[in-house]
Amino acid sequence: MTLVSTAELHVLATRALRRAGTTSETATATANALVYADARGLASHGVSRLPMYLAQLRNGRVSPTAQAFIASSRHAAVLIDADDGLAFPACELAVQTLIGRAREHGSAVASVRHSHHFGVGAYHLEALGRAGLVGLAFSNSPAAMPAFGGRRALFGTNPIGAVFPRRSGEPLMIDLSLSNVARGKIMVAAREGKPIPEGWATARDGSPTTDARVALDGMMLPVGGAKGAMLALTVELLAAALAGANFGYEAGSFLTEEGDKSRVGHLFWAVDPGALAGSDVYLARVEALIAIMLEDPDVRLPGQRRESLAQQAERDGIEVSDVLLDQLQVLAG
Repeated sequence: MTLVSTAELHVLATRALRRAGTTSETATATANALVYADARGLASHGVSRLPMYLAQLRNGRVSPTAQAFIASSRHAAVLIDADDGLAFPACELAVQTLIGRAREHGSAVASVRHSHHFGVGAYHLEALGRAGLVGLAFSNSPAAMPAFGGRRALFGTNPIGAVFPRRSGEPLMIDLSLSNVARGKIMVAAREGKPIPEGWATARDGSPTTDARVALDGMMLPVGGAKGAMLALTVELLAAALAGANFGYEAGSFLTEEGDKSRVGHLFWAVDPGALAGSDVYLARVEALIAIMLEDPDVRLPGQRRESLAQQAERDGIEVSDVLLDQLQVLAG
């Protein structure tokens, strides 16, 4: 393992993306999101994704010259088209559009269609939290989990993110996928030749497995059994049906170099607390809940550990495997 500064990692990612023919906007937005993940200990959503992104760009599964645009708009609702590109420019456009509209209307929603892997859900919501808005993010993803009682993968791991601004201190940042673990963790284990715990996933025939490579060809298990499967269905409908995007079973895999385009969907929702009980009331209620939570010394606020890791990464650098670092340096030229 080698410690790499966040700035150097960002340069490597940006150069690799530009060499693959992406626009400057796409390269910067994507590098920002990947380094954000690595700095917060989320290596499964960090620069380890870059070689696959680049392979899919080369193979025409993702458009390097995509330009995200507003496809339709009505008052507090907007539809963004990612133009078959990487997700991050489209997500930025969605969130920036939401800020103004939520302040004008009290609440606003943005759907994104024809998109790709959107990384860490909470990443997209930071701008809403800084703007004093409550935010939610949903994304569907290629099929990895069965419907409850089913024997074939239909739903993605379908992450959910949330941000709740505070009177002082960092916003509460909540981020989770609806499988027992993020599929990216299995991807990392497969690349490193490591086993996974039983209960994370199954083989293709539904039998238990601890082999990460077998798991990638099989199915993820939903968190909470039937409840997790129902939440995955909910996200599938919110993120894909409203946007006119592909459902998980229709989407090309994020984990293979060749295949169909993914064309998944995302949904972002922003609420101005001032439009409801009022910002002062909302902020007071948040702090009241946090205060009683922290009376238990073992409670850790969501997002707290990640921000601590990010500060450490900014100071000391990010650990990157030598194999991945060599690969990134070649890709960056």
